[in-house]
Amino acid sequence: MAQRLKTDWILLSTVVAMVSLGLVVMFSASSLIGQVKFQSSTYFLMRQLGWAVIGLAALMYFKKRDFRTMQTPAWAFASLGVVLALLVAVYFLDQRAHRWIRFAGFSLQPSELAKPALAIFLAYFISLRARAINSRHTLLPAALAVVMLTFMVVVADLGTAIVLLLTAVIVFFVAGLEPRYFALAAAAALLFGGIAVISKPYRLGRVLAYVDPEHHLLSKVDPEGRLKKYLRKASSVRDPGYQARQSKIAVGTGGVIGVGLMQGKQKLLYLPEAHTDFIYAVVGEELGLLGSAALLAGFLVILWRGMRLFWTVPDEFGRYLALGITTVVVVQALINMSVVLDLAPTKGIPLPMISSGGSSLLSTLMSLGMLLSISEHAG
Repeated sequence: MAQRLKTDWILLSTVVAMVSLGLVVMFSASSLIGQVKFQSSTYFLMRQLGWAVIGLAALMYFKKRDFRTMQTPAWAFASLGVVLALLVAVYFLDQRAHRWIRFAGFSLQPSELAKPALAIFLAYFISLRARAINSRHTLLPAALAVVMLTFMVVVADLGTAIVLLLTAVIVFFVAGLEPRYFALAAAAALLFGGIAVISKPYRLGRVLAYVDPEHHLLSKVDPEGRLKKYLRKASSVRDPGYQARQSKIAVGTGGVIGVGLMQGKQKLLYLPEAHTDFIYAVVGEELGLLGSAALLAGFLVILWRGMRLFWTVPDEFGRYLALGITTVVVVQALINMSVVLDLAPTKGIPLPMISSGGSSLLSTLMSLGMLLSISEHAG
């Protein structure tokens, strides 16, 4: 007799509710910019709706597929290899931003696909080498893969690279990696992270705007003004703290219950990227503290259901796949919210299932489909 599959309705209903809320809030945040740029207030809504349909179809596909079929070298290494190949291709195809592959009106951001690919790779690798996690034969190939992926992503997308690196660190920490290796990894991350920040004037400007907004420390360290001259090379950093200030105005204006859906003012060309990276500020203004807390609660539900699977699933590959996917989604959400609330330097990173962006939505729903598959097939 065939085993009866058990859907995690709490997780599934939470995901559907968050995607639906994302469409509504994204329309509110993007209607004006859509009208100004494309003469259609529903331009971004219709694109996001199309991606939502594709993403939910992908979610259902992975939900029904037994996650154990992905515990193969083909899935673990081929998915990582495809993403790396796309990241190399996008570097040459998108000469300006190195982010997008565009074809016939269709665009794809390969760095978003790196998230589920990394989760699958880590789960496969750790389940294969769990008893020798601190062996050099385990650490060297794993570190090489993670470093290669992070390096390719960080060229144009520092925010996503940070999410990938934190996910790898958390998964290896839980797997029992010794502290001395984390010390080495932290030193290397600080070194190369610093280089990545300094290499782009706008990145350095954002960090300095957060830690030294009045440039008092900068003036002491660099009295000749060479760094300020370097920062002026990027027009986007003429006032790098502008987005954070406008974001805090939006959140503060919303109060407890918000000014009402579609009634926000900051999205009216005051707050840049209101429909993408800073959409949580629109939620805070229009739905208030209650709406912001409800959205945060949605991610906490995903954290709860994912960690529940990690603790209860007997299959080691399934446990670490659940941990990796949950970490990717929740860490990205927390970083985005921290940036919007000015608790971290500004970074271009979308809020999963809420921000406008088809690649991000597809990647997130694919990942959550795998999480649902673990719930259904691991019993």
